[in-house]
This record gives sequence, structure tokens and C-alpha cells, in this order.
Amino acid sequence: MKFTRETSTNRIKLLTLLIAGSLASSQAMAQQAAKADAKKDDDKLETIVVTATKRTESLQSVPVAVSVVSGDDLEKGNLNNLTNITQQLPTVNYRANASNKDTALFIRGVGTISTSPGVEPTVATVVDGVVFARPGMATLDLMEVERLEVLRGPQGTLFGKNASAGVINVVSKAIPKQTEGYVDFGYYDKKETRMRVGIAGPLVAGVSGGSLAVFTGKYDGNVQNVFLNQTVNGYDRKGARGKLEFTPSKDVTMTFIADYAKADDTGTRGPFVRTSTAALTAAVLPVVASAQNTQIATNVLERVNDTNQGISAQIDANFAGGTLTSITAWRQWKNTQFQDLDGINTVYSALVGQADRGDLNSKQSSQELRWASKKGGFVDYVAGFFYFNNKTDETYRRDVTRCATNGTALANGLIPCATFLNDFGVANYGTDLKSTSFFGESTWNFSPSLRGILGLRHTSDDLSYYHGRISTQAAAIPGVQPTRTPASASTKQSGVSGRVGPQWDLSKEVSVYATYSRGYKGPAYNAFFNMQPIQEVALEPEKSKGWELGLKSTLADNRVRLNLAIFDTKYNGYQANYPDLVAGTVVTRFINAGDISTKGFELDFQAKLSREFTLAAAYADTKAVVDQFRCPAGATCAIPSGTMLPSAPRRKGVVRANYRTDVAGYLVEFGTDYTWQSETQFDLSTSANTLQPGYGIWNASVSLANVGAGWRVTLVGKNLADKSYSQFLLPGANTQRSVPRDDSRYYGVNIRYDF
Repeated sequence: MKFTRETSTNRIKLLTLLIAGSLASSQAMAQQAAKADAKKDDDKLETIVVTATKRTESLQSVPVAVSVVSGDDLEKGNLNNLTNITQQLPTVNYRANASNKDTALFIRGVGTISTSPGVEPTVATVVDGVVFARPGMATLDLMEVERLEVLRGPQGTLFGKNASAGVINVVSKAIPKQTEGYVDFGYYDKKETRMRVGIAGPLVAGVSGGSLAVFTGKYDGNVQNVFLNQTVNGYDRKGARGKLEFTPSKDVTMTFIADYAKADDTGTRGPFVRTSTAALTAAVLPVVASAQNTQIATNVLERVNDTNQGISAQIDANFAGGTLTSITAWRQWKNTQFQDLDGINTVYSALVGQADRGDLNSKQSSQELRWASKKGGFVDYVAGFFYFNNKTDETYRRDVTRCATNGTALANGLIPCATFLNDFGVANYGTDLKSTSFFGESTWNFSPSLRGILGLRHTSDDLSYYHGRISTQAAAIPGVQPTRTPASASTKQSGVSGRVGPQWDLSKEVSVYATYSRGYKGPAYNAFFNMQPIQEVALEPEKSKGWELGLKSTLADNRVRLNLAIFDTKYNGYQANYPDLVAGTVVTRFINAGDISTKGFELDFQAKLSREFTLAAAYADTKAVVDQFRCPAGATCAIPSGTMLPSAPRRKGVVRANYRTDVAGYLVEFGTDYTWQSETQFDLSTSANTLQPGYGIWNASVSLANVGAGWRVTLVGKNLADKSYSQFLLPGANTQRSVPRDDSRYYGVNIRYDF
């Protein structure tokens, strides 16, 4: 199916009509329900709780724009990590790459694209209260998820400086009061298998409990390496997660969590969408570049070996005036990637061979101590202290193969090498960040219906780097700068984040809020393989300020939930990548690019139309643009004001429908969803070669369950319209695409047994 601008407009109209029709149906249904003498709870929407304010509160009561996806929905939809969850969240986007080390998350069109360990993300990932230093640490399979919360917009007051665009907050399942377990198995097209086994329950009644879950998953992939005759772009993953909870007294709870995950992925820089020279076009045959290409012809098996592990200890102590919480955590992330930069299998006179290996070892430790006052007074507040240390060491090697002398030209015009030159460069570099902050946010209850929010956070950063490179040549060679004498430097910066505004309950069902936020993202060093003296200067912090107006409503006797948010945020000193040519290879220079802004509106809607039928929709209209771009020193560029930011589609929406009923004692459930987004530009220079046209993805499932017997079977269909798209288009003269799992239609079955 070909999508045009007219088709895109029709998608928006369809979404609007669905929501309007659903609201009308809900109002009519509410009028009928008002006449009924009795109402049943299963006719109503379930209450959703979130921890967006560092407390457990109802979604509808917090003055924050939050999207929530339940763990059950993730399991049934084969949405097992952040790379595919973003499909279901209109305000969230994901930038893929050959390695999860190079991935990025975006909320409201804003994110940070960098491979440097000295750069923090703009979107924070938090799992059970523990902040992850890099987005790549959170791209492996999620385990034992109770819910996933997306806090949209600046969240620096309570969640820290690397949350200036938003937070992805993952909350794991609580330990049940009765022993229970499960076995979950899934099989999908192209030999994808997934198995999860878990058990949880009390260890000593009323005193302690625990849970343990293990998983394994394997997928051959959906890209064919025709030279090596191998299927790639797949994964082989396994891991375990354990939780222990102790209650030495009724007022003290101690929770210990440990997790370990290992992945061996056959990631790839991607099939060619475009080849810029006749030589490259001939060299990759029989592969033909195209927008839907799923073939490569490289002589290197590209792959990523990843190990992610961590432990945390949380203590909650209740006192008469509130709750004291301590979260102590340690994590380690090891990542080794092998990449074929040239995309060819044979070196010719006009084509240089380049192969990379990168080894990363990142360790982080953190300590959060906070006090949450008991609710119900004139002032409710949360205040605390946070310390974070992240140390990362990397070794990166690039091998370059060129012709020393040429052989005889072939019939296709290519000239092979008679003899070769083999060179390489090796860089050792790393960063060390120590960050300390004090924070607090208060709610002033002026009346039962009027409240004021006031929050403040002060952060101090101490960031240092080191870098050295050895090259076999005194002059630059393709993709490798000359030997660089080891260098190091450090910088100290501090900044203030905050939030202020009123919240007003118009009725028991409807509330509105307006907040003004200031954000701070710390300094950065662009430490990478080809780092040069011009990049030794630290980037200045990135600061933001913005408004958000929100409405939260629960209508039709808790059968309809409609939330709206309007936002406008400006960023100064925006830390961004700009593509530049270094030794014949395109690299990204990380700079304070100037000023950007993001503004728009968001809608979240859910309706319980009957006991059996639930309809939900979400939509985001986001205009994330460059206001003023400042070119890096020594570079020529032209990024006009109004340029859309990378990985920021203007419009994105999703509609979901679910119908469940009893048939002969069995629970039958039908589910379907359709996600559509407008065109997406992946490069700040707005090249036509890196523009992904708008597209829509349609999924569906049907489940049969016997609740009493504990089993459920679900048939899943993904991308039923068979629409090919790219998760990322690599900038450069020769464009390559990242192929998503659902690049084509596929089916699967999930079998679950609970005991």
C-alpha cells in the first residue's frame, strides 16, 4: 500500500471520527446507565496508578502528562523491549542502529544522539527507581513488568538532569501474597522463540517473600547476508531476575533486586537503500539497493555481544509524619560490537575496506535518599538527595584495507587489488561522571479543589575524560586520524531545575493544571574513536524552559477517560550531532547546536463501551524544530530555522480495540490496534535520502483462555497490511536502513500456563 499526503490526512480524519463516535456512544451509554438501579465494576475502567511524583497515586490525580502500558499488554503483543514498545506510544520514538550502544530515545521530538560515553541522554530510563546511565542499557528484554510509565516533558525536578525531555519509568511486578508461578512460551515466524518461567510468593508468612524469573529468546533475523549465506538482524538472549522482600516490622520494608541479561545479536548497519557510485552498485551485486531491501553482501559477520547486570536495595521506613526511602544500586554494562563499515566483501581500487571492533565497559553506582510526607496536610512534599557515579572505558579499533597495486580491470569496470595495504588505528578513551543533587517538590492544598505545585532541584556535575589513539600511519588514512598523544580534561558545572503551577479540580471527574518548568542537562565531552584536539573543549550544559497545560477527566461514571496536554518547551545550548567528513569518513560532531523548541498537543482516550468492549486511542501533534542553529567551528553548514528535528514525526496516533466474552466457559478475547505516523527525517541536514515516508502498522490478536485451569493461548498477527518501513536511515552518500522486526507481515502463537 502506498501512502500519500492525502492518505495521511485520511488517517487523521479516521482517528478523529473514531474518537468522536466513541465519545458520542459513551455519552449515550452513560445516559442509559444512569437510569439503571445497579452498576457492575466490570462495566467500568480500571484505576491506573503511577509513581510519576515519587508516590503511588492515581494517573488522573497527578499534574503530569503520563502514558501507561501494562505488562500484560506487552506480553500478549510480543512487545518485549523498548525498541518495539514505542509503536504503541505516540509521543515516544526510537532511533535504531547497528548496536544498542548507538540507539536513542525521543519524547516530544527531543532526544540525544551520540555514541560518546561523555554524553547523557535527554530521556531518562528508570527501572524500579534506578536510573540507567545510557539508553543502550535498557534495550534488552524487559522482565516481570507490572507497567511502563512514560512521563512526557521535562521531569528534572524529581527524576534528574537527564530527564529534560521525559522519563520512561519501568515498574516491576510486586510479590504476591500467595505462591504463584507461570510458564510462557511464544513461537513466531522466521524462527523466533521466546520462553519465560517465573515463580513468586511468600517465604515466611508476613515476614518475607521472593520472586525469580528466567527467560530465553532466539530469533534468526530478517536480513540475508548473501555473501556469507547467513541470516542476520536477529538475537540470542537469556537472563534472570530475582527479588527478595523482607518486612522486619510493620513499618519497615526492605527489597533487594538482582538481574542479569546476556545477548548475542547479529545486528547490522543495514541493507543499502541507495548506492552513490557505479563501483559500489557493482560490488554489492546480486544485492540491489532499494527502500525495501533486506539483503547485504558483506564479508564480516556483524554482531553485538552484550552483558547487563545489576543489584539494588530499597528500604522504606514509615514514620508518623511520612516515609523515608533509600535506594542503593550498582550496575555494569559490557558491550562488544563488530561492524562492517564498507558494506562490501572485496576491496577494489575505488572501494576501501573498513571493519570495526568496539569494547565498552560501563559501571555505575547510585544512592537516592528521600522523604515523602504523609498526605493530607496543608503542604504535602517529597524531598531528597541523589548521588550518581558512572565510569566508562572503551577500546575501539578500525582496520583499513586498500589497494597497494591494482590488478586487471574486470568486465563490470571494477579494478581488484593485486597487492594490499593493511592499516589500523586503536583508540582508548573513557569518561567519569560524578553528579550530586538535592531536590524537593511540594503540593500546597489551598482548598479541597485548588492546589499549587512548587519544585526545585540543584545539581552539581564533575565530568572528566581521557583519550589516546595509535595509528599505523603518520598521516590520516580513510576513516582513521593519525596517532594522538593521550589527553585528558575535566569540567565542573551546576544547574537548577524546577516546576511551579496550579492544579484545579473543576469537579470530582475533571481537573486541570498548568505548570512552568526549567530543565538542566549537564556538560558533555565528545569522546570517540576519531576525537581531535578541536573536540577537547567541554560542551556547555543544555537548559530548557517550558509550559504545559493539561486536562484530566473521568467521565460517564468511570467509563470514559479523556486526558489532554498542550505544551511548549524551548531548549538553549542544545547538544546535538552534526555530520562532518573526517579522513574521508562521515562522522558526527557533537556540539552546542543552538536553540530548538517543541510544541504541540497530546490526547489519551479510553472508553469502556460495555462489559466486553474497550476502545482506546492516543494521538500526538508535535512540532519539534530548530529555532537557531550554530555551525561548529571550521565547518560549513546551513540548517535553517524551522528545520524539523531528527526522529520527530509531526503526527503520530494509535487506535486500539479489545473485545472479550465468555463462550462455553472459555474466555475469548479479540484485540487489534493500528498505529500511524507522518514522515520522519533521520538527519538534521534534511537529506532526501534519510526521509522515511509516513506509514501505518496494523496488528491483531485472538486469545482463548480457561481462567480456572490457568492456561491461555494467543494467536498474534503483526503488520497485517505488510507495510515495509525503516527504523533508521543512516546518513551519508550511501544510505543504509535499519530493518525492524515487523518490516513485513508475520504471525505467532503465545501459550501461557499459570499455576
